[in-house]
Amino acid sequence: MTQILIFGTSTTYRCWDIEGGWVQRLRKYLDEKQLKNPELYYIIYNLGISGDTSKDILERLDFETKQRLKLLDKGEEVIIIVQVGANDSIINNKTREHHVSIFNYEENVQQIVNVTKKYATKIIFIGHEPINESLVDPIPWLPGHSYLNKHIEEYENKTKEICKKNNIHFTNIFNKNDNNYNDILSPDGAHLNSKGHEKMFEIVRDYLIKNKMI
Repeated sequence: MTQILIFGTSTTYRCWDIEGGWVQRLRKYLDEKQLKNPELYYIIYNLGISGDTSKDILERLDFETKQRLKLLDKGEEVIIIVQVGANDSIINNKTREHHVSIFNYEENVQQIVNVTKKYATKIIFIGHEPINESLVDPIPWLPGHSYLNKHIEEYENKTKEICKKNNIHFTNIFNKNDNNYNDILSPDGAHLNSKGHEKMFEIVRDYLIKNKMI
């Protein structure tokens, strides 16, 4: 058996997709795979919570992981996937402070790595989708605050740096230099639509296959 725990925020949770988001699509793909081959057995847990920062994920990571691995037999595999950073990067337009400073973000992500290494044989951090700044600068549902691509990229680069230092996986999701990304974004400009979730599922699935994790 392979258990796959996926921690993240609203994109992981599946905002704006009636098909259940990219995690549910990955689950469907693996369910179909194991129905054809009974020797395969995958369990996927969607542990995304809207609005979470690295601090929030770190606070629940150890407990939630322990609860889901109680029935794991010795020698069975655990894969943990984490998507984090965009909510940390949100900036207060008055104080110019981020939800989580880049310094604290680095500490949190390193601690997330430390905790996941206690349980998982394979750990993957994944990048974030770009946003449509014209719709989220400022953020309608969080007055006085903004998402900006330059800050999301700064936090993502810090994640890449930590992954490289710890010799764990990181994969980009979308090309931040491609200005034709609005067709994969929902009407709010910050979350994926169904097309975006489908594309993200394909990228994650292909990365897992390429690295012989599924």
